[in-house]
Amino acid sequence: MSKYEIPFLTACIQAFARRFNITRQAAFRYLHEHKGLAFLLEYYDVEHLQSMEETIDDLLIVCKKNGGAFA
Repeated sequence: MSKYEIPFLTACIQAFARRFNITRQAAFRYLHEHKGLAFLLEYYDVEHLQSMEETIDDLLIVCKKNGGAFA
């Protein structure tokens, strides 16, 4: 893991929490449980170049495919 991935993951978790008005802890649990964090790490090279809005949209798609329920 590079030194840039942790701040990126943190920013994504915070943005996800803000978008759905949930706590950062709840966002972390949801993203971890539905493989969103694994997706961000695997595709960091692409995802960190997109806007945060696009990254969150991608996370929603991945998490829904893995049983997530956010709209």
